[in-house]
Amino acid sequence: MNNIQVERLLINYKTLEQFKRFKEYGNQELSMLEDFQNNIIENNSESPFYGIYIGHNLIGRMSLYRISAKYDNYFEPAQDYLELWKLEVLPDYRGRFYGKALVDFAKSFELPIKTNPRINSHAFWEKMDFQKAQYDMERDRGENPLIWMPEGVKEKDTGQSNSDPEE
Repeated sequence: MNNIQVERLLINYKTLEQFKRFKEYGNQELSMLEDFQNNIIENNSESPFYGIYIGHNLIGRMSLYRISAKYDNYFEPAQDYLELWKLEVLPDYRGRFYGKALVDFAKSFELPIKTNPRINSHAFWEKMDFQKAQYDMERDRGENPLIWMPEGVKEKDTGQSNSDPEE
């Protein structure tokens, strides 16, 4: 993996324009666009988006949100954790470790990570050492979150039996 650089994306029109190339372009970006139109946002405003550029082209991206320990229902001991969303690499660049570089960057914060994988992406997440969280009907509401834990962190016991038909 020849030194892939992951960087925090600037919140500006140019970044938003590049987001339109991604399949997962959604409401969050549209609300960012409204923010841009309602007030001039400085280039250095804190963005939850991180990406990889080749030249001037954004070819991979993800968003990382830091969730406060007081909302942690996944990990033992309770602590701040990262929620990873919208991990996506443009089709022409897949299979070249860009997705792995984004995940490794997220892991470099040394915080537990939770993600809700897209359909057909489980093999990728397994390779990245993510595991299925014990399903908790109240907490997960139909989602099937995957989690990654750094050294010294355990999954919180939900007290639910893991009666997943896939197991």
